[in-house]
Amino acid sequence: MRKAIFISLLIITPLGFFSKAYTGIGQKWVNDYSGDILYEIFWCLILFWFFPSKKASAIIPLGVFIITSMIEVAQLWFDYVPIAIRSHIIWRLLLGSTFVWWDFPHYAIGCILGWLLLSRIALITK
Repeated sequence: MRKAIFISLLIITPLGFFSKAYTGIGQKWVNDYSGDILYEIFWCLILFWFFPSKKASAIIPLGVFIITSMIEVAQLWFDYVPIAIRSHIIWRLLLGSTFVWWDFPHYAIGCILGWLLLSRIALITK
């Protein structure tokens, strides 16, 4: 099971980074929102690495959605974090930089796709 998770991470992770540098058709959506979907799938896979079970494949995406939604709402108060910290690439990649309502549907899509992927991995590796 971990081999399938690892291979999935090898695909999802670079796609997430490349989504920020994409130029072409639909560039704004790809740059701004496709990364949200891939981010959710990434965290589902990371947690599934540590908790690889059929039951976890159903619980993890819900937990990821709740936590990332809480982080999104917390961005309303990120102005209190010094600019030097907020502008750092690690901060922006992990926690984002601005609150956007439109992120929530993309988080949901990412978690649904994450759930489908985790369920599939759990099913084929039995």
